[in-house]
Amino acid sequence: MELYELTALELGEKLRSGQVTQQQAMEAALGRIAAAQPGNNAFITMGGPVFPAAELSASPLAGVPMAYKDNICTKGVRTTCASKILGDFTPCYDATVVERLSAAGAVSLGKLNMDEFAMGSTSETSCFGPVRNPWDLTRAAGGSSGGAAAAVAAGEVWYAIGSDTGGSIRQPAAYCGVTGMKPTYGTVSRYGLIAYASSLDQMGPIARSAADCAAVLDVMMGKDPRDSTSLDAPAGGLLASLTGDLRGKKIGLPADCFGEGLDNEVRAAVLAAADVLKARGAKVEEFSLPVMEYVVPAYYIIACAEASSNLSRFDGVKYGWRAEGYEDLGELYTKTRTQGFGTEVKRRILLGTFVLSSGYYDAYYKKALQTKAVIKAAFDKAFEQYDLLLTPVAPTTAPKLGESLSDPLKMYLSDIYTVSVNLAGLPGLSMPCGFDSKGMPIGAQLIGPALGDATVLNAAYGFQLDTNYHRQAPKGGDEQ
Repeated sequence: MELYELTALELGEKLRSGQVTQQQAMEAALGRIAAAQPGNNAFITMGGPVFPAAELSASPLAGVPMAYKDNICTKGVRTTCASKILGDFTPCYDATVVERLSAAGAVSLGKLNMDEFAMGSTSETSCFGPVRNPWDLTRAAGGSSGGAAAAVAAGEVWYAIGSDTGGSIRQPAAYCGVTGMKPTYGTVSRYGLIAYASSLDQMGPIARSAADCAAVLDVMMGKDPRDSTSLDAPAGGLLASLTGDLRGKKIGLPADCFGEGLDNEVRAAVLAAADVLKARGAKVEEFSLPVMEYVVPAYYIIACAEASSNLSRFDGVKYGWRAEGYEDLGELYTKTRTQGFGTEVKRRILLGTFVLSSGYYDAYYKKALQTKAVIKAAFDKAFEQYDLLLTPVAPTTAPKLGESLSDPLKMYLSDIYTVSVNLAGLPGLSMPCGFDSKGMPIGAQLIGPALGDATVLNAAYGFQLDTNYHRQAPKGGDEQ
């Protein structure tokens, strides 16, 4: 077995035991990057804060090569958000997650491609070009953490850190056949994450397996005094808690997530995953969750409103790219933002500004916040009855490049099964559960109650004990 075929934990064990040296691990990663990068375009910036794992016993992942999505601040390393307006921005500090992972021996190989400012579902809006799916280079890798998912799927890194505002970890993980976890809101510090929608954003891992994700989250989670939204909740112990035993657990299948618009092959694969979980002792039953009808409009109103506020700081004055040929401050702002932002970012800023404007605030934004509360209450009620929910991650497998950009509404609707998790602040995980007739990966989503991250990870771990979808890798290898 080649090193890139190992899970992150398996490589970490080989590094600690001396079966593999740090140099061999780095050479394996760099070799895969050299082979895959021309095809999938997963990286924006190579190199970065490479921290030698001097003490390999510090963490089960110490010394394992990884990378960060390019909206996570890394001191001294360019952080662009895949946007022209931040094309030359180099932070003077590390995000909290970077500090914590570095202290545990993480070895970063660079910054990963994404949708511009994390706004998109395909990683095609990047000013550095689209990310291509390693399973089929004519298809999208998903977004906005497409570079992270593609890099893990192609064996370029053993795990990556992405961000998830409405499914941006889980959906690309599903499209690329890897495992991605969005933890409970507040359990991972957002300090150093360049904001899209602050009440929804959350960082999390993308890796081959649920066990890898648990090991990464053991390091990332915990209270941070620099982030007022971080929770003072118990952290750590996720990896140690994995047993795969689901006896006594009740899993709900929301009928509203398996109806019209869902591809038949995706439906069949997710329902087959339910049978695997049932065989491990879980009780699985269908129930109604009608609030799903409202999640997409509520999400896009709230997310765009917050984005219009958060992105107002990019004006060409304090940092980032600045337009030329302006006569006054107003023209500087206008030219810089017009030329520096891409089409999708400008669309969302305009939508957000509209719903916050006088005369429309009550009709749109206020109503969306009220709907968000209703959605959270509906999930809370569901979790009075069930320990977990199982849904698809996306209605279809990865689309062809260009399909979604030509129809933005269709792209927004592709988030229908994931955005509710962010609106309610819940933990959600995407795990590979099969392939369609074109050979493209299919993902199943496990959702837990707030702070039920361990339950979500354990169910995924149990599923992966009995299946090998997470062990599958794109064909083509070095010929990508």
